[in-house]
Amino acid sequence: MRISLLFKWFIALVLCVIVGISNAVTIPYPPDTLVNDRQMNTIEFDFIPDHNYDLVADRLSCMEGEIPLTFNTKVYSFINYFAVRDREYTRGILSLTEIYFPIIEVYLKKYGLPDELKYLAIVESGFNPSAISRAGAGGLWQFMPYTGRSYGLHQDFYIDERFDPHKSTDAACRYIKMMYNMFGDWNLALAAYNSGPGNVRKAIRRSGYKKGFWEIYRYLPRETRSYVPQFIAIQYVIRYAHEYNFIIKDKKYPMEYDTLMVDEFINLKLLAIELNVCYEDLKMLNPAIKRFALPDAIIKYPISIPIDKMAFVRKNREEILQNSALSGKKDLKAMARNTPGSTYGRKRIVYRVKSGDVLGTIAQRYHVRMSDIRKWNHIRGNLIRIGQRLNIWMLPSRHSDFTTSHVATMEKIKPNSSGSEKITKGTIYYVQPGDTLWDISRKYEGLSIEKIKKLNNLTSSRIMPGQTLIIGK
Repeated sequence: MRISLLFKWFIALVLCVIVGISNAVTIPYPPDTLVNDRQMNTIEFDFIPDHNYDLVADRLSCMEGEIPLTFNTKVYSFINYFAVRDREYTRGILSLTEIYFPIIEVYLKKYGLPDELKYLAIVESGFNPSAISRAGAGGLWQFMPYTGRSYGLHQDFYIDERFDPHKSTDAACRYIKMMYNMFGDWNLALAAYNSGPGNVRKAIRRSGYKKGFWEIYRYLPRETRSYVPQFIAIQYVIRYAHEYNFIIKDKKYPMEYDTLMVDEFINLKLLAIELNVCYEDLKMLNPAIKRFALPDAIIKYPISIPIDKMAFVRKNREEILQNSALSGKKDLKAMARNTPGSTYGRKRIVYRVKSGDVLGTIAQRYHVRMSDIRKWNHIRGNLIRIGQRLNIWMLPSRHSDFTTSHVATMEKIKPNSSGSEKITKGTIYYVQPGDTLWDISRKYEGLSIEKIKKLNNLTSSRIMPGQTLIIGK
C-alpha cells in the first residue's frame, strides 16, 4: 500500500513536469487517494490547468455585457498575472466578493449602470475600503480629496466618507455616469475615471480625433493604458475562477448590523468592550471613522454595530454611552493637534510661492512643520514652483500675530530725503534673493547690521531668501 501511494505521487509529479506546470505550489493528491481532514487543512490544491490564448479568446467572446471586452495580448498578459502569477491576490479578492458585490450592485441598479462596473472597484482598490494611494486617493473607489468633496463625501480629521463603501459607491456611480455622458463610450469613460477627462480629451486630439480606447491607447498616460485591460482581465478571471482551480477556504460574508446614533464623545475601543465585540470588527463596520473615537462636536453620527447587540443597546443605551466616554478624550485632542496635516483648531491662509522660496523657510515663517505643508497640499517631496498657492493652517495665536505684522508691512512707508525708508513699529522684512544685511540696513533710516542681528537673535550675517526679519520693534 505504501509503495502504491509513493508510485502515484511520482506519476503525478512527472505529469506536472510534462505539461509545464512549473509554478504549481503543491502537487494534488491522486483522485483515488484518501485524504483525512488534517491533511485537507495543511495541503493547498493549487494545480493550474493550461489555458491557451485561443481558449481564453473564445471564452471572453461569450461574456456578453454592455461594456465591450476587447481581447488582445495586453489583456491576456493581465489574465495570466491574476490567474497564475499572483494567485494569492486573486484568492483574496474572491474571498471578499460576497461582501462588496451586493453593495455595489444596488447602486449600479439605482443609476442604471452596467452590472460589469462592479469589477472596477477591484482594479481601483482590490476591495480594500481603507486603501490610500501615494497620491492621496482613498477608499474603495480611490477618490482624491477634492473630487470626493465635490461629490458630497465629507472629510475631516475624524471622518472620511471616501472610506464608506455605501457613500463612496454612490458617488462613484454618479461620477462614472457623468464620464459616460461626456464621451458616449464605456471604455473612454473608464479611462476618464482613472486619469481625468482632460487627459482623455488630450489623447483624442493627439490621435487625430479617434474615438475608441484602443485607437487613442498610445496617447494616454501609462497607468491608464493598463487600466481598461486590467478591468477586462479581472472580469474574466473571476468569471472562470473555477477553471483555474481557485479554492477559497476563508470566504467572507457581510456582517449584519444596525446603527446607533451618537452626538457626543465616544471611544470605540470602550464601546467594543461594552458590547463584548472585537474592536477590529467594529472598525470594519465603520471604515469612515478614521480615529479610535468621535469628538464632542459630532452631530447625530450613525455608528454601525452588530445586529445581535441591538437589543442590549436599546435596553442599556445611557449606561453604554456613559461608560464608552470615560477615557480617551485628551488623547484624541492631542492627536488632533499633533498629527501631521491636522487642521484642528487652526485658521487657513493661502500663500503664493515667490522666487527663492523653499518649504523649510515657509514652514519657519508660519511656525508649522514641513510635513504639515506637504499633507495640506498633497506634496510628495520638497519641490514647489513660483506662483504655486499653498494652504497654510496656522494656530489662532500665530495667525493673529501674523495678521498684525502683515498689516504693518503693508502700510505705505514714505521715504525720507536720503532715499531710505522710515521704520514703523511692527515692521518686518522678507529677505529677497541676493539680499545681504548691509543691503537691508541701507534701505531703512537708523537701521544698522548690528541692530538687525540683535532684533532677530542672529549670531552671523548669513540670511536666506524667504526668511522673515524684524526691523522695527
